[in-house]
Amino acid sequence: MFLFTKPDGLTIDQFLANCREQTFSYPEVGATGLTTPAGYNIDNNRILLGTGEATFDRAKAAIRNWKMFSLGWVELCPAETPIAADETVAILVSHFGFYSLNGARIVYTIDEASRFGFAYGTLVEHGEIGEERFSVEFAAESGEVWYDLYAFSRPGSLLAKLGYPLSRYLQKSFAHDSKLAMLHAVADADAVIE
Repeated sequence: MFLFTKPDGLTIDQFLANCREQTFSYPEVGATGLTTPAGYNIDNNRILLGTGEATFDRAKAAIRNWKMFSLGWVELCPAETPIAADETVAILVSHFGFYSLNGARIVYTIDEASRFGFAYGTLVEHGEIGEERFSVEFAAESGEVWYDLYAFSRPGSLLAKLGYPLSRYLQKSFAHDSKLAMLHAVADADAVIE
């Protein structure tokens, strides 16, 4: 949904209610945890957040609180959505002088000794088609803690198709800013961007 002004709470609530009734916009649901499907752009971005179990605990808390969306130009609605399968969210994006609302649903969660996170998939009401995984990983041997952002996507809406270079620019900007947001949320100065 594209808008010329920032939507109010009622508009966002109505959008979310509509999204909760929608299906995923792609058939390869869950593929970020398996094999990447053909016919999509693949993006994999990582940042070293620091070292140690305390850093890993802070990184998991940052994921639980959607800190990777604390970007200024992207807003998660509702902000307190729990990380659980089948939860539906709206992503409000301010870009190029207008706003867009994009629906997504959590496909699966990861809660292992050395990995934590989730993946969400696009719904019919989303400018793109695909899936994105947000995870943090703890390498016990080195003590390193990494934030990993992995996605496959292709343009979905007519505007996304017409403005393909701009869509890719926004995706790359989101990945860059998301890595920095996680770095700030975890607050470890020893980060290295890959």
